[in-house]
Amino acid sequence: MRDVTAELFQKIQKDDPNQTEFQQAVHEFLNSVDKIIDDLPHVVYHKVLDRLIEPERAIMFRVPWTTDEGILQINRGFRVQMNSALGPYKGGLRFHPSVNLSIVKFLAFEQTFKNSLTGLQMGGGKGGSNFDPKGKSDSEVMRFCQSFITELSRHIGADTDVPAGDIGVGGREIGYLFGQYKRLRNEFTGTLTGKSPLWGGSYIRPEATGYGLVYLAAAMLHDKGESFEGKTCLVSGSGNVAQYTVEKLNSLGAKVVTLSDSTGCIYDPSGIDDKKLRYVKTLKNVTRGRISAYAEAFKEAEYFPRKENGGANQVWTFAADCAFPCATQNEISATDARNLVKSNIKLVAEGANMPTTLEGVDIFHDNGVLFAPAKAANAGGVAVSGLEMAQNSSRIQWTAEKVDQQLQRIMKGIYANIRDTAKHYGSEGNLVDGANIAGFLKVANAMIDQGYV
Repeated sequence: MRDVTAELFQKIQKDDPNQTEFQQAVHEFLNSVDKIIDDLPHVVYHKVLDRLIEPERAIMFRVPWTTDEGILQINRGFRVQMNSALGPYKGGLRFHPSVNLSIVKFLAFEQTFKNSLTGLQMGGGKGGSNFDPKGKSDSEVMRFCQSFITELSRHIGADTDVPAGDIGVGGREIGYLFGQYKRLRNEFTGTLTGKSPLWGGSYIRPEATGYGLVYLAAAMLHDKGESFEGKTCLVSGSGNVAQYTVEKLNSLGAKVVTLSDSTGCIYDPSGIDDKKLRYVKTLKNVTRGRISAYAEAFKEAEYFPRKENGGANQVWTFAADCAFPCATQNEISATDARNLVKSNIKLVAEGANMPTTLEGVDIFHDNGVLFAPAKAANAGGVAVSGLEMAQNSSRIQWTAEKVDQQLQRIMKGIYANIRDTAKHYGSEGNLVDGANIAGFLKVANAMIDQGYV
């Protein structure tokens, strides 16, 4: 890194020594910006670079709630409001035991540039709690959500900060959060997105991240004169993003052979067709079971338990043309990236947030693998959240067809933007650089216009 970016990263390491996920996200961003920073007006852009890395506001609070047995529990709640240069803070809430300040800061940092790439008026934020909804009753989840939003409600609003869902926060949780917010504020506004279409939500929102991921990957293949027809694909995860990634890939003629969860993965050489996908949706969304049940229901599939001592991620050891990591951060290590390269993988598109380590990304680039970073590839979810905000503001609801058309337009536009930006700044084919540089310039120019705040 050059002096200015190296000094900034050293500052982050000093000020946030234990925030490894946040450091990783900043390091990747600075590696890209480092390639152009000396060609930009020194005084102007250097002033905003350090401000971009520091959140405008970080909120941490306790969340008391009671179990069905009446036992008091305490969890931590977080909201990081990273940057509001382009609009209200916008980003999801994650309920998972792994949630801490480092993870929320890295997600909010990534969200800032992801939102800028959509072309919609949204700043960047992220939040959540170390609460685990797995194994909890509906009434326990409801009491937790009501307690969580009671505190968070004083910091959010339709023109201030608009949270959405993420890992552990689906339609059920959004409903409980919205109901309590409405009760507290006595107003029906678009303060939360991911709502049911019955009461202010947008059609295609549940599908948006997975669909958008495939739309952007399809644009990448189209540039090479190819399509998904007949291609074998690996997908990790089995939640919302993974489910709708599989659904869209199936519709385009691809064959998906893997899914996973925290316990392990399944490999189905015959393909996870629409009938099998309906089973997965029921398993994960209704009965909230483990992916191992898939191998019991479909005998052609094999289940591989997760290795307790680490090592290679089994999902990435199977031969395929394309890979879609849709589970969680850092699920593709350098070892996994090498395994994918050995299997002659052609394309990797990130559905989860930062699922590939820095070493893994370098391996993909060094071996000519088409690679789409999360801040571009999984922007479909927040893009439709932005469209939901627009529908809420005008008190109308668009058809599913209109929303899907807008989503396709946005994802194709994101790809064209990051492809052309990478080429313009001497990094042709490196979509990581393209996404980081395009996002940085848009947010930085807005901050400069507004007085560097």
